[in-house]
Amino acid sequence: MKKFSWRKAALVAAVVPMMALSACSSQGGKPADSANAAGGGQAVSTPRMKVALITHAAAGDTFWDIVRKGAEEASAKDNVDLLYTSDPEAGRQAQLVQQAIDQKVDGIAVTLATPDALKDVLKKATDAGIPVVSLNAGESVSAQLGAFTHFGSNEKLAGEAVGTKLASQGFKHPVCVIQQQGHVGLEARCAGVKAKVPGTEILYVDGKDMTSVQSTATAKLQAAKDADVIIGLGAPITLTLLKSVTDASSSAKVASFDLNADLAQKIVDGSVIFTVDQQPWLQGYMSVDSLWQAKRGGFKLGGGQPVLTGPTIVDKSNASDVLKFAQQGVR
Repeated sequence: MKKFSWRKAALVAAVVPMMALSACSSQGGKPADSANAAGGGQAVSTPRMKVALITHAAAGDTFWDIVRKGAEEASAKDNVDLLYTSDPEAGRQAQLVQQAIDQKVDGIAVTLATPDALKDVLKKATDAGIPVVSLNAGESVSAQLGAFTHFGSNEKLAGEAVGTKLASQGFKHPVCVIQQQGHVGLEARCAGVKAKVPGTEILYVDGKDMTSVQSTATAKLQAAKDADVIIGLGAPITLTLLKSVTDASSSAKVASFDLNADLAQKIVDGSVIFTVDQQPWLQGYMSVDSLWQAKRGGFKLGGGQPVLTGPTIVDKSNASDVLKFAQQGVR
C-alpha cells in the first residue's frame, strides 16, 4: 500500500497560529469541554467553518479523549466550530451523521467501525457536497463510502506487528480479546495476530461493561491453562485484563493495543509487556485540519490512499519517553 507521510503536511500546518475553540461534544471518557478549551491565540484569517466529528466511542473510553484533544487543537488553529458527537450503536451513529447533514456542516470526519450501517447516509452527505474524511476504523472501505482520505493505522498490519513480536518472544497461545463484535478494525487486529501466531484464540466481551469484561476474561484464563498471553485491544480493556490475570492466578502475560497514561505507566513498571500505538491525537488533528485544507485551497491529502498514523510499538525500551506525552493527553 502506498503510504502518505503526515509529517510534511503537519509541517505546513504547524506554522499557523493558535486560537480559541468553541466545541460541542457528547459521549467520551471526559465531560464536554467548555469554549476556548484549547487555549487562546490568533486565528487563521479564513472564514469560520463548521466541522462534525462523529465517532463510535462508548462512554468512558479514554482513547477518544485523545482523538478529541487533537481535533480541538486543529479546530483552534483553523477557526473551526467543532461539533463532536458519538454513539457506539451503528444505527444511532448514522443518525448523528444525518443530523450533521441537516446542520449544513462544512465537513464531516467519521469513524467507520460498522461501514454498512453508514454507507447510505454518507452518500447523502457527499451528494449534498459535504466533504468527508474517515478516521480510526474502516480504512479498507473509506474511499468506497466517499471519504477523500482516511487517517488511522492499518489494523491488520498492526495485528501482524503484535503477532510477530509475540512469536519472537516465544508465545504460542495468545487470547485476543475483542470488546465489540463485528467492529471491522478490532476483528482485523486479532486476525493479524493469528496470522503470525496460529494458536491465537478470540474471546468476545462486552466492552461497555468492565465488570463483565473482567469476569469473562477471568473465566477464560481459568479454563485455558495453556494461555500464555492475553491481549487487550484498547487501554481500558487491557487494564481490566490485568485484574483478570490476578483473579485467575494465571501466569499469562499481558499485551495491548492503543495507549493512555495509565497503560504507559504499566509498561514502564513491567506489568504490560508492550502495546501498539496508533497515535489517535494525530487522527483527530489531521481529520479536522484536512477538512480545513480542503476548504482553504481544495487540497486533498493522501493522494487517494490512507494516511497511516501507526502502528508503532511502545515497550520497555521507549515507554518512559512516551509516558510524559501520555500524561499530557497527546499519546
